Amino acid sequence: MKRSQIILAVFFVLLTGSIYLALSANKKSYDKELKTENTTVYVPVREVENKLQSLSLISYGQVLPYAEITVSMEVQGKLLRGDLAMKPGTNFRTGQILYKVDNEEAFFALSSRKAQLSTLVLNAMPDIELDFPSERRKWMQFLDNLGPQNHLPELPSMTSKEKMFMTGRGVLTEYYSILSQEARLKKYFFAAPFSGTVIATYAEPGAIANPGAQLAKIAKTGDFEVKVPISMHDLTLYKEKSSADFTDASGKLVAHGKITRVSNVINQQTQSADVYYSISPVNKEQIYNGMHLNVSINQQSERETMTLPNAAVKNGKVYVLENGKLQSQGVLIVSKIPDSVYVTGLKNGQRVLLERVDKVDMKFTYEGIER
Repeated sequence: MKRSQIILAVFFVLLTGSIYLALSANKKSYDKELKTENTTVYVPVREVENKLQSLSLISYGQVLPYAEITVSMEVQGKLLRGDLAMKPGTNFRTGQILYKVDNEEAFFALSSRKAQLSTLVLNAMPDIELDFPSERRKWMQFLDNLGPQNHLPELPSMTSKEKMFMTGRGVLTEYYSILSQEARLKKYFFAAPFSGTVIATYAEPGAIANPGAQLAKIAKTGDFEVKVPISMHDLTLYKEKSSADFTDASGKLVAHGKITRVSNVINQQTQSADVYYSISPVNKEQIYNGMHLNVSINQQSERETMTLPNAAVKNGKVYVLENGKLQSQGVLIVSKIPDSVYVTGLKNGQRVLLERVDKVDMKFTYEGIER
């Protein structure tokens, strides 16, 4: 009886295991098929057909500071707070101390060298009184001005014989060494070279500053320029016009500008050159670093272009569908209307994506839906 029960129990376990394994295999196969089916993404596309059109020349550009520098120190030491807290967005004026480095040790070393110079001059005074009695007064005045808290006074004027005498006593050598140390002591402070704003900070007071290490990035405010990519086909027209109007995204006029320089480097993909405009705000409009502005020169040009919705172009790039994959490609905006842009740089027959995507997953296969 017991033997029969054992056999039945073993049979039941084997049967249950077989059923479980079969179900698991079917589930994995189903999940795999389902996963395979879900890797196809459908996106709206349009086949490129460039057409000859007469367009008002409108481009775009980004506002850049006329001057932008990285703050760093030339000396090593503990970083101290300057005249204001350095945080992104903080405004400062020309001459304000942005950063300091602890200079206590350097100051005491400099004071020691000044005391040594005083000793050298004092030791030379008996001979000065004997050989150059008329020069005693000026050297006594030099000693009176030679204090730890004072800047190093100018050397008294000397005859050639007197200069040789003081050189032999080591006075001139010590004097110029102290001048060098005073010049280095100024490097423990970083004063703002212009009025501007803090873009980014990379160190806080209390950290150890090393020579050349980045502490912050600052930009000049008030003076801006706009970098505008212009196609080689239209570059001559922009140069001849020289001036341009700048509008914001809503079409409101915010500034006028004039060409200051044209880059000699050509973007090989878009066949465009960067043109730089100095801009002046109109009606007290506020211009900010990094703004994107539209540029118009009130000129017409005939171009073969492709019309795309605004959403299809981001930072001068579109996505082209090739063999089930989305590839980024640069284009050049030559004109625009409220809801569309006219671009060059695409070839007839290409299939371009009509909407903006934040991230392209290379694991997916993309299928285009013509619109």
